[in-house]
Amino acid sequence: MRRIDLLLVLTGLLTWQSATAATPPSPPSPAEFERHARTLLANAYPADAPGAAVLVMRGDEVLYRGAHGLADVAADLPLKPGDRFPIASVTKQFSAAGLLTLVDAGKVALDDPLSKYLPSYPDGARITIEHLLNHTSGIMEYTAIPGTFEGPIRRHVSTGQLVDYFKNEAPDFAPGEGWIYNNSGYVLVGAVIEAASGQPWYQYLDQTLFKPLAMHDTGYGADPAVIAAQVTGYITLDGTPAPPLQLSMTQPHAAGALVSTVDDLARWNRGLHQGQVLKPDTYARMITPVGQAKANDYGYGIWTTSVRGVPALQHGGGIAGFSSYLIYVAHAQVTVAMLLNDETPLPAGDSRTITRRLAAAALGDPYPPVTPVDLDVAMLKQYEGVYRVNDQATRTLRVVDGTLTAYRTWGRRTDLTAIGADTFVYPDGIDRLQVQRDMSGTITGMRFWADGEGEGVIAPLTDQVVPIDFSLPRDAVGRLLGRYWFAAVLVGAAIALLFAVRLRGRRQRRTANI
Repeated sequence: MRRIDLLLVLTGLLTWQSATAATPPSPPSPAEFERHARTLLANAYPADAPGAAVLVMRGDEVLYRGAHGLADVAADLPLKPGDRFPIASVTKQFSAAGLLTLVDAGKVALDDPLSKYLPSYPDGARITIEHLLNHTSGIMEYTAIPGTFEGPIRRHVSTGQLVDYFKNEAPDFAPGEGWIYNNSGYVLVGAVIEAASGQPWYQYLDQTLFKPLAMHDTGYGADPAVIAAQVTGYITLDGTPAPPLQLSMTQPHAAGALVSTVDDLARWNRGLHQGQVLKPDTYARMITPVGQAKANDYGYGIWTTSVRGVPALQHGGGIAGFSSYLIYVAHAQVTVAMLLNDETPLPAGDSRTITRRLAAAALGDPYPPVTPVDLDVAMLKQYEGVYRVNDQATRTLRVVDGTLTAYRTWGRRTDLTAIGADTFVYPDGIDRLQVQRDMSGTITGMRFWADGEGEGVIAPLTDQVVPIDFSLPRDAVGRLLGRYWFAAVLVGAAIALLFAVRLRGRRQRRTANI
């Protein structure tokens, strides 16, 4: 390796490691933090577009409470810190805690079979309550059923009707033998709450969690009064905010149907994590990943993570028109609650990215700035390849228009920024990867760090050929469609018809195998 390349490698490594090396971080004053937060939000969200509400607390002290962007673009109505937003999958920790209060009351046990509460559920005798809570049930994800988003997602349904929609689908694996993030499991969490408490799941949460914690602005997203009080949601494509997919908020159910504010989420964090909701042993079970969920750092409705090496608990969410994130760093009692009224913010404005940056800054150990370095195309080309993450997924590195890009199976192509030879960061400035070499300098794989820390995940380089990149610049696509629009419509219709026939056959086969 050339001397300059070696220096670039060392520069990239030192940039990311220096923050954890020397003296303990010194937490900022509220005034210092507020200046940092205001700048971060102003850079992430234009004042004339959808934006975010944020609350950051350290103990009882508010470090920052504010909002940036518009609650209603057409009306030019600015967001306020106390505005209500759908919180999407952050709902899961409320549903999990609600079910665990029934465990504390002796009405439910974690090893109870689902069949005790839903006697007619297929294979319910082998599915336990814990399987539902930590995504190890194997039950098929109902939003993945073909055609769901073309109509069924807009129907108002009862708990029983929603369960009937997916209960006869073939499972992805036997209970307890795998892990897949699963909204169907949390619909069933809601169904168990209803069976054990005799109340609709959201009314039980209101009575048991929201009212005792003075969470007066948290409620069920299908309640017309709650809908009327929330901000407008958007999907931003090509820089233009547009109305998102329409759905009935009965559909997300106990997996994602709650609406709240950053203030109520902060009350929740302090109540849950400081012993006001669950018995100590039950709370410990909630935040401790076990079994197949352990490798995925998932407890019951909560992910375990770290911020700048400090243990933390978090969950995010996304739903049509909205995005959310909630994190708690226990040792410093730092809470960051963030709610967005756009489901497609730029990577630098992603709720997870901003939340983690704010949490790190509140600890006094902010993520270091990204300092790009220039690498020529010939050097970037040597990184191209297909890297094996696990049995189901790969990461493909490919040079596109002079930029190294990464594509994970089922994901989308992402531009990478070099911070040294062999070391790259993602657009959020936090996630990173480093290409691995053997003693001779030959590339053998990559190491990927989600959230830019921890041990990372090693993905060996395979001998697979890098797939052809069929993507075209948007202007080229526009010119082609403008010239051959009629042919494009015919070809698109034929492909759609073929795809629909294949999906129908697949679904029939899945049902036949139950």
